[in-house]
Amino acid sequence: MRITSKGQVTIPQEIREKLGLLPETEVEFRIRGNVVQIIKADRPSSRRSRVIRGLRGTATTKLSTDEIMALIRG
Repeated sequence: MRITSKGQVTIPQEIREKLGLLPETEVEFRIRGNVVQIIKADRPSSRRSRVIRGLRGTATTKLSTDEIMALIRG
């Protein structure tokens, strides 16, 4: 396995599945001598917060809030 020019490494699918490493999962790196450990961070709500933050302000419609509410309510 090689490190890309951007410093990236692909974690094999088998390992990701076994450890539950989904996209956007936070991980930590620990150095012990010549060994680097990748550890799943223990932050259960941070993924939800990042997803919500990522969705904020992404609407591209030119409808007003009242028009959107009328569409939602039918």
